[in-house]
Amino acid sequence: MTNVVPLSYYLGISGFLFALGILGVLIRRNPLIIFMSIELMLNGANLAFLAFSSAFHVLTGQIFVFFVMTVAAAEVAVGLALIVVIFRTKHNIDVDVLNSLKG
Repeated sequence: MTNVVPLSYYLGISGFLFALGILGVLIRRNPLIIFMSIELMLNGANLAFLAFSSAFHVLTGQIFVFFVMTVAAAEVAVGLALIVVIFRTKHNIDVDVLNSLKG
């Protein structure tokens, strides 16, 4: 007897992770938490890609996940560097206060 998890379970968890990420982006004002929420949204999309890839026995979903993870790593590196530079110059990283990137 094999225990196979249905595709709808994976898609439900994926949708929940994506919705939780959207909620974090819309509600929170701390840039670090906003970046974590964006990463949560990307992980939800990755889970959906992997679920469909596994269900339909194709490798394209896994290739998309590889590229999404690469872009997410670059986004985190650039985003955290921007946050550090803004904090050093303004001494505040509140999103409501930082409404422009004037130099």
